[in-house]
Amino acid sequence: MAMSQPVADNHNNLYDIKVQFDVITATLEKADTPMEGLFLSADAGFDSKVFRKYCGNKQINANIYLNKHNGNVERDEYFDQELYDHRYTMERANA
Repeated sequence: MAMSQPVADNHNNLYDIKVQFDVITATLEKADTPMEGLFLSADAGFDSKVFRKYCGNKQINANIYLNKHNGNVERDEYFDQELYDHRYTMERANA
């Protein structure tokens, strides 16, 4: 598990996402953890083409809940509900 530092102030989940994602992936690289094939589970606030592209560039499988505000939720992107449910359990434990 890897995470970035909390970002102060009132921002959406994608605020400064490139910097935050680089922090997370740098932590994995520093720990010699290969990113290819890892799963990143995130809530609908992270559902964006740009963020999914960042994940793809690092060969990370983006398991992101589809945001209904982005239009069609019947898109072809990967989503595993059971894996997502485990993410929520981990998030509560870290809180």
